[in-house]
Amino acid sequence: MSHAPSTSAKPEARTLKREFTLWSSFAFAFAFISPIVALHGIFGLAYIGAGPSFWWGFFIVFAGQFLVALIFAVLVSRWPLEGSIYQWASRLMGPGYGWFAGWFYIWTLVIAMSTVALGAAGFLAAIFGVADQATTVALIAFGILIFGTGINLVGRIVLKAFMGIAIVATVIGSVGLSIWLLLFHRVQSLSVLLDGGASIGESLQYFAVGGPFLLALAFIGWSFVGFESAAAISEEVAEPRRDVPKAILSSLVLIAIVVMFSALALILTIPDEPEQLAGWGADPVYAVLTAHLGTGISVWIQILFVIGFVASFLALQTSASRLIWAKARDNALPASGVLVKLTKRQHQPIAAVLFTTAVGTLLLLVSSLAENVYAIGVNFTAGGFYLSFLFPVLGFAIVYLRGRWVSGKFSLGSVTGIIAIVATVWVVLQLVNIAWPRAVNDLPVMDWSIVIGAAVLTILGLIAYMAVRRNIPDMTGVEVTDDQIGEEMRPDGLG
Repeated sequence: MSHAPSTSAKPEARTLKREFTLWSSFAFAFAFISPIVALHGIFGLAYIGAGPSFWWGFFIVFAGQFLVALIFAVLVSRWPLEGSIYQWASRLMGPGYGWFAGWFYIWTLVIAMSTVALGAAGFLAAIFGVADQATTVALIAFGILIFGTGINLVGRIVLKAFMGIAIVATVIGSVGLSIWLLLFHRVQSLSVLLDGGASIGESLQYFAVGGPFLLALAFIGWSFVGFESAAAISEEVAEPRRDVPKAILSSLVLIAIVVMFSALALILTIPDEPEQLAGWGADPVYAVLTAHLGTGISVWIQILFVIGFVASFLALQTSASRLIWAKARDNALPASGVLVKLTKRQHQPIAAVLFTTAVGTLLLLVSSLAENVYAIGVNFTAGGFYLSFLFPVLGFAIVYLRGRWVSGKFSLGSVTGIIAIVATVWVVLQLVNIAWPRAVNDLPVMDWSIVIGAAVLTILGLIAYMAVRRNIPDMTGVEVTDDQIGEEMRPDGLG
């Protein structure tokens, strides 16, 4: 028997302010993995590992991720709720299934948040001429963590303003730099894209299982995630059923266009012997830019990188805190009574934000004691995103094929089943590809980082789930009306 609270007892502390718009949700998704972060994070690895022909992999990954984005657009139009992946998986396949979807996604977001903070800290250290040591970078990253936490707690107006400025700066900067490189510093013809692995001596095995091209696809996979974060703030968007699907799809398309164009510009401006460029081994993107534009512009390039990384950090922290808050609202986490609290004036999930800050601080402390934490973070989060995606995509395919799906405002019509099946196959194959233990790291254990990380989180998740499972409501198939969005959702659908 369910018990709905009376109108007079409706807890204001569990109601979010709906102050975001289509632009806001688009901005979060776009900034989540900004073009600068996406390109800088994978370009050197993909180019060195697979040569210039890796560029064609962008089309494959984009096609697969666009199918996933279509499924997410369908899901959010029916259930525009905070917590996105967790909410969808719970309503598709039950509370236990959804709980683990949210569990893996929380840790993926928090680890990615800390990893991005470390990336921004590295550029800040270079700008100010500080020694690039693990402890120093970790301290700078901690400052970024505190700065981001402050913005997230001040209110949505400040957050929206910063994200908007950051997006304009990164798009103009990355596209502008790319156009300049193509016009005045191009040294290669388009035929270099048909290299097929010849430059790395892998022509015969280039497309084989475990070969360079599949390795490049694994790296590229990290570039096309984040579009789902538009749904993480669904309950704070004025018209979520209409606007969030648009934000999910448009952010992915624009990110793909900017990243692919910027990558093409870099490839066509790389000389025949790039290893002779100063700093090529440490940072190929920065090496190419400074070689053509001079060291005098290096500070401005690094500032642009910092802006992109900090914007990505903010989007990651916002998404993580909303997911934690959504699970706490369902009593699905230990200490849910604390984690569900919102600030009185701005209705921001203060406890959830501070939790991400606390965990991020611990991760940064670990990073100050080891040199490989950043690389491990990148490796794990790439697999973590696709593992998290698999829960709602697979759940949707099962529900739809069983004939139990009820369409929301956004529908794919007669091709829904085909898209669901192909999207599921894509996510599974890409997850296996990313997690495959290739010998590409200095420490062999890092080659198994995704498998080891998933196993550890599964064990810890089982312990946490057993502690709270009796309190979790069964929301399978439960609908939500527009006036209930932002309220305390219960199994009977009442706020």
